[in-house]
Amino acid sequence: KLITASMRKAMRPGSVLVDLAAETGGNCEETLPGQTQVLDGITLLAPLNLPATLPVHASQMLARNLAEFLGLFRRQEGPPALHTQDDILKATCLLWQGNPLTQLV
Repeated sequence: KLITASMRKAMRPGSVLVDLAAETGGNCEETLPGQTQVLDGITLLAPLNLPATLPVHASQMLARNLAEFLGLFRRQEGPPALHTQDDILKATCLLWQGNPLTQLV
């Protein structure tokens, strides 16, 4: 093992160890695969199949960003509006109600 219990005990409380090799037995002597432990104030994470969790987070981030972007068009009442003073909308909106807003179209 790369990290022994005595090495972990020498760490400051509040430290975090992430054992990316937990599925294959781990690099830390105290790893319990698939579990999170707090030992003497040190958090030891031992996730399983970590790459499989990345698409979920990327999808969540994209969905949130898209929802926030579309929210820029929202008004309290009436149809969606284009706020031409908003830099993000000015940079991303190519057409509004059939009219080009940029030379790119």
